[in-house]
Amino acid sequence: MDPLYETKITCPCCRSVFRTSRVRSSFKKATRTDSDFCAYFDLINPDFYVVRVCPYCGFASTESFREQLPQPHIELYLEKMGKLWKHRDYGGERTAQEAMECYKLALLTAQTVKEAVRIVAGLLHHIAWLYRYEGNKEMEDKFLAFALDAYVQVYQTEMGAVNNARLLYLIGELNRRLGKPHEAVRWFSRVIHDKSITDASMIRASREQWTLLREEMTGNGLELPEEMRRSGA
Repeated sequence: MDPLYETKITCPCCRSVFRTSRVRSSFKKATRTDSDFCAYFDLINPDFYVVRVCPYCGFASTESFREQLPQPHIELYLEKMGKLWKHRDYGGERTAQEAMECYKLALLTAQTVKEAVRIVAGLLHHIAWLYRYEGNKEMEDKFLAFALDAYVQVYQTEMGAVNNARLLYLIGELNRRLGKPHEAVRWFSRVIHDKSITDASMIRASREQWTLLREEMTGNGLELPEEMRRSGA
């Protein structure tokens, strides 16, 4: 069975109908997953096919984008990006490089049409993962830092979000990966000690990373943050 199948998409911008490929659910089982949810697959990476790119106007989106765009945003996209687009079809099988192109197009599109910061944060994080697959640590960290800033903005603007525990954990984990242990501990601590958070998996993950940080900091002779001195979590 071919792991890819085609589906029809109506472009949110120019309303053209085009085909894009998706990965069948039976091929989506990850062989392992990093602590910031970056997944690895044996045969084909479903993340390569998350972004849909209109071959006619270049509008790149994911299922999380708005289906209906305000007319001023459509006009802004066409003025800033659409008029520069040269027809290209990303509808078939994608290489890692093509996946990167699609995600960066989606990032530029989201920023141009003023999509929610949560969507922009996710795109930045996925681009960091694509660089991680390549082994490009410098660019991975660059985009992790961009994603971190965006996730913090999400937290500040969506305080009542249902998935708040996952967001708090991610902010802590990206701080840890970027060599900011004190900041990481502060965010993990919120997940662990906030009585209103009941997401057992995120509490457990935060405890695991808290413990890892304590071991790393102790082993490197670094002073423990106040949160760690007050509590063994």
